[in-house]
Order: sequence, then C-alpha cells, then structure tokens
Amino acid sequence: MDGLLQIENVSKAFGAHRAVDGVSLEIARGEAFSLLGPSGCGKTTLLRMLAGFEQPDAGRIVLDGKDITQLPPERRPVNTVFQNYALFPHLSVVENIAFGLRMAGCGREEIETEVKAMLELVKLAEHAKKRPAQLSGGQRQRVAIARALVNRPQVLLLDEPLAALDLKLRQHMLLELRAIHEKVGTTFIYVTHDQGEAMSLSDRIAVMNAGRVEQIDAPSKLYDTPRTDFVAGFVGDANFFTGKVLEVRHEGYVRVFCEGIGNPMVRTHEALTMGQEVRVMVRPEKLMLTRERPGASERVNAYGASVAEVAYFGSHLRFVVHAGDLTLLVQMPNNRFVASGGQPKRGERVFVSFHPEEALVVSMQTS
Repeated sequence: MDGLLQIENVSKAFGAHRAVDGVSLEIARGEAFSLLGPSGCGKTTLLRMLAGFEQPDAGRIVLDGKDITQLPPERRPVNTVFQNYALFPHLSVVENIAFGLRMAGCGREEIETEVKAMLELVKLAEHAKKRPAQLSGGQRQRVAIARALVNRPQVLLLDEPLAALDLKLRQHMLLELRAIHEKVGTTFIYVTHDQGEAMSLSDRIAVMNAGRVEQIDAPSKLYDTPRTDFVAGFVGDANFFTGKVLEVRHEGYVRVFCEGIGNPMVRTHEALTMGQEVRVMVRPEKLMLTRERPGASERVNAYGASVAEVAYFGSHLRFVVHAGDLTLLVQMPNNRFVASGGQPKRGERVFVSFHPEEALVVSMQTS
C-alpha cells in the first residue's frame, strides 16, 4: 500500500470525555476511506484534527512524509466539504469555485481553465452564473466539492456531506461522488454514521466506537467477517445468540450448545476450546424460511419456528420469527414463496435454517 496519511496513536479529550482514544491508522494515496460510527464515537473529532481545526492531545499526523500535527488549516494540503456546504451566498457558482484560486494568487487564465474543468467534472456548466439559492441541494453539494477540489488538495475531507439530502438524492449523489473520485484520484476521507453510504463509497472503512477503531477493512469483509459484535450489529442487520462450544472441528467450524434452540454448527476464525462461551452472528438474508423441514444435506442447522411479524419491502419480505427462546429477523426475496402456497402468515408454523458457513463467531470469552 502506498501510504499517504499516517495517524499515529492520536488522542483528544474535551474535559473528562475522551473523544478520540489512541487511534492509529494508515490511508493509501488515492483511496476512498470512510470513518463510520454512531454519534459521539469520535469520527468528526478525528476529521477536524486532520483538517487542523482541532489539535491532538497526543500522537501525530503525517501526510506524505511530513508531520502536519501542528500546522494550521490554511497550510495543510487538505480541503473539507462540510455538511452545510458553506457556500458564499452572494457569489455565483463560478465565483464560489474560483475563490480558493484567487486567494492563492493564481492568474486569470489559470483560474478560468481550472474552473471550467471543475464545472465539467461536477456537471454544472449550465448553472455557472447562478447563485446558491437558485440551486438544488444536490447541485449546491457539487459546487462545494468543486470548490474543494479546484486547489488540488492531497486529501479531501467530507464531513457527512449528504445528511441534508433526501433518500433518492443521497443515493444519486453517492454515485456522483464515486465517479468524481475515480476521475480525480484524490484521497477521499468520508465521515458518516450511515453504513450504507460508507459501504457503497469506500475502498476501506474504519468502524469507530467510543473513541477507538474497532475494525478497519474492505466493506465486504466488515459485513461478512466482522471481528466484534459491535461491528456486526452496526454494519447491517444481524441476529445474535450465545452458547458454549460442544465440538471443535479442524476445518474452522465449531458446534455450539445454545439453550432453547439446539446445537448449531458455525464457522470461526479463532482458536476455540471446549466449553468456551461464544457469541454467534447470522445475517437475516442468510436465514431460510420453509414450510417443510430441509434435508440435512441442504440446510444443516434447522429449527421449528413460528412467524410473529411479516413486513413487505417491495423486492423482499422481512419476517420476525420465534425459534425456541430466540427471536430472529429473516429477509427473503418476495417471489420465494410463489410456488409454495404464498408467503407464510403471522402465527404460521415454519422451519428456519442456515448453513454452517453462514454463521460466524464474532466474540467470545473463556467460561
């Protein structure tokens, strides 16, 4: 990895509250990287330290081999796109984009060339003379991105830039951001509490919790192989159950005794011992509902259940089912039951099942 930015054991406290607690991570040149976590986890504080708006209490920040920890914001090759865009309301789109170049003392011809390129990049050439009040939310966001990129920063920081947009526009702008990133190749660091945004935009994601990084990984790995139950629960929906290890298989599977449901076989990436207490995760879409008990060769872990709730989401159905002492969320395509008498109804008896490789031990402790 061509490391551009190193964050080394950085901490920041506000009074007794430790907002960022010993965070270390490395971000590659040209990477789209997200800081993801709930409100208060420290992601925005970390972003503000990268921008120079806050100073760390400990640790250092190194950008392209240079320690920038104490540099003021205006001396860092970093620009920020804020949630409220912070456009100048009295300036046109062209004037907003050109502002940074004028402050840097660039010549008129250079400014015109660079601004034209940015207008084409963000698809706003036909709106060049308009002021921010005449633009939609998505258009204002694109102006803010163009203004931040026109000075060619080494890193672009994006602080929840889609939070003020409606769902359809957020989804569209995510595609726009991805396309812009691919065209310009600038390192993006994106802060959000929305796991869908982070998953669709990022090459890698750092999941933060209580000022610390719980896991850094590609989106697919965070979803499929979370290392902690916090990551498993925050990145997507998940069902959890606890139990004790009954059997350890050499090929990376264990059988777990779960009181009230049975002894499912599940996968693990850690060395476990007999009798050890574990916490297991299985995603809702990995569970299957059927009216007949599946054969052992099809779905190894199968349990009788009853349907408590059914919700329709267009392309899929969501069920809440009770299996033994467990309440499970199940997600299935809405055409799955066309040939089998229609979807199960509330109160109906069914079977819920899953393959061993579709469940994962995500946390554990010695019993």
